Amino acid sequence: MTEPRALQTTQSPPAGSPFTWRFTTPLLVGSTFNPINSSIIATALTPIARTFDVSAGRATILVAALYVASGIAQPTMGKLAARFGGRRVFLAGIILVLAGGILGTIGTSLATLTVARVILGIGTSAGYPCAMHLIRGRAADTGIDAPGSVLGQLTLAAQVTAAFGLPLGGLLVGAAGWRVTFAINIPLALIAAAMAWRWIPSDAPSEARPSLRSIASDVDPAGILLFGGAFSSLLIFLMGLRAPNWITLGLAVVLFAVLIAWERRAAAPLIDVRMLAANRPLCLTYLRTVVSLFGGYCVMYGVTQWLQDGKGLSALITGLVMLPMSAVAIFVSGPVSRRNLIRSPLLASAIIALAVGIGLRLMDVHTPVVLILMATIAFGVSFTLGPLGLQASMYDQTPAPQIGPAAGLLRTFTYTGAVFSSSLISLVYSPTVSTDGLHTLGNLLALTSLLSVVLVVADRRLPRRISQAGSSDATEPVVR
Repeated sequence: MTEPRALQTTQSPPAGSPFTWRFTTPLLVGSTFNPINSSIIATALTPIARTFDVSAGRATILVAALYVASGIAQPTMGKLAARFGGRRVFLAGIILVLAGGILGTIGTSLATLTVARVILGIGTSAGYPCAMHLIRGRAADTGIDAPGSVLGQLTLAAQVTAAFGLPLGGLLVGAAGWRVTFAINIPLALIAAAMAWRWIPSDAPSEARPSLRSIASDVDPAGILLFGGAFSSLLIFLMGLRAPNWITLGLAVVLFAVLIAWERRAAAPLIDVRMLAANRPLCLTYLRTVVSLFGGYCVMYGVTQWLQDGKGLSALITGLVMLPMSAVAIFVSGPVSRRNLIRSPLLASAIIALAVGIGLRLMDVHTPVVLILMATIAFGVSFTLGPLGLQASMYDQTPAPQIGPAAGLLRTFTYTGAVFSSSLISLVYSPTVSTDGLHTLGNLLALTSLLSVVLVVADRRLPRRISQAGSSDATEPVVR
């Protein structure tokens, strides 16, 4: 058992910090695989659609495939790391990333690319929860808290790589074609595997012959299957909004209900529904995540497709136009994250996104590129502030023993917003990408941003910054 936080924080760290660059570098690299694969595909959707003679809207299944796989795998990887060891699961995830990169590079159909994206979604999901597991374990072993800089670097690495994945994808697709967006995973996975194998200490020896009952008790396979089935059913419904399949929606509702009933009785639940039921502020944070990220990803993917098929820009120029949106994340995230702000970043993000939504409603093919650049810069500020505020809010509202599962669920709700957006883009841009579709996305961004403003202003219990209670080791949920 670790010492109380009050005693830990009064101790001086050892002369040689356990959180060396050798230990943290592979964790940072591994945690970037998921966000970079989430965004790098955006500028490749149009050329992929042309290659396989499908609509641009249908090609967005590649976006949804990774998000739904990641949404299921994030909490699952955390459970597996706790059972089998963070280093083992981390390396297994890298192997899956390598396999997905190879399959996508040689794929000859949209179906093959979809399978590759699912494999990438599962493999890349190991990075963040395993990194948190390993950092927390090392902190417990050495008797000191993990330095805030390490945790901050994990967040910043994910934000920056997600932001730069978009222009990087544009540059790579323009220079070498869309297959490079899959092939880039091959060298990255090999480098990460080499660093992790050499620099991350081996896990403690596992039980020689673990019983199936003990594994099932620790990992909750029934919860994983129920959550996967419910989430997948919901996705199938969303991807067919033009001709809704109400049976799949009903199946999703039933499976979610069964999941909740099961998790209430599970000894080690995949999703701690009792904690969520008792922690209303955290539930509101998850709701804000879905709403804000839904609008955000509508812009990230929808505007990118419109710039290519609507305005007629090349993938390379599109990536360069979106570059300022990505670069601004570096300048905004540092000062905000260091101050541990919550309310003001969330409110500012929603207000700026509202203005950008109105701006998109006024754009057409004759809009000067300089005005589009201004809109993307403003959106970059909004898209950076929002996740920072949501991350700080989640941290403040979650007791320390439950921070890992809560962080994984935050990622899952982020993917939910992204899946909603991809399905909507598929509907709006069917059968072709048009300026009218862009205007519709602008309207939706304005509406979701207005809802985000209301959710922040109306929540009187939402603190200005991370409070002392947010870092407590209390075992009960923090309910204000």
